[in-house]
Amino acid sequence: MRSGGARRTAVALAALGSLLTALSACGGPSGAGADAGAGRPPGAAAGTSPATADPTRIPGVGDRFQRRIPAESRQVVAVYGDGKDSADSTVVLYTRQGSAWHRAGSWAAHNGTKGWTTDHRENDKRSPVGVFTLSDAGGVLPDPDPGDGLPYTRSAAFAAPRWWAKAYWHDFDYVIAIDYNRVKGTAPNDPTRPEGASKGGGIWLHLDHGSGTSACVSLPERAMEYLLRTLDPERHPVVVMGDRADLKA
Repeated sequence: MRSGGARRTAVALAALGSLLTALSACGGPSGAGADAGAGRPPGAAAGTSPATADPTRIPGVGDRFQRRIPAESRQVVAVYGDGKDSADSTVVLYTRQGSAWHRAGSWAAHNGTKGWTTDHRENDKRSPVGVFTLSDAGGVLPDPDPGDGLPYTRSAAFAAPRWWAKAYWHDFDYVIAIDYNRVKGTAPNDPTRPEGASKGGGIWLHLDHGSGTSACVSLPERAMEYLLRTLDPERHPVVVMGDRADLKA
């Protein structure tokens, strides 16, 4: 249940250094526009058909990553990148009922401005390919569903710097931390990097501004609200993310 210390809903200003560390991977106008696409209707991209020959598998995901999805996971956020060097992607939420995966939602999205990488480094402008747990959330705005869900930290410290273009100011109204090089059970903007600063960090699902990010995955506001209302720590949610070719490998 979201209660007491587990919910971490108190509005508290985090250290500015923590915020800037987190923002180094997320959002920001630096180089974002060059690789931006116009976006697609949900589910329009090839390879994300709701039908699959084997309902016990996530569509478009090969054995290598399929095996990395924990057996106890009942929710998978799949991010299908259009290409290795593309900032455009499609996000699909799958939920498992029994042994079968069912498509619960689909949205046009963006990833790193320069695309994807299997060896993410700080400031490389590429999103990391892989399977990562989703444990914590937060943002400038109140939790849209203060019930059973991801622990949520509301803080003004998530606000995007006002020297960024105004189109980016809303990016971190809602964020969900992707558990890449971070400590689970902490606020998404916690600066701790267990694998070292050179491996990057502060990689989130957050609100879209219409173009690529520094390494995060950005979605429409309605999608973030839906995910925050739907993802349940008792269902062990994970994100499976990458360009289509790497995901299928």
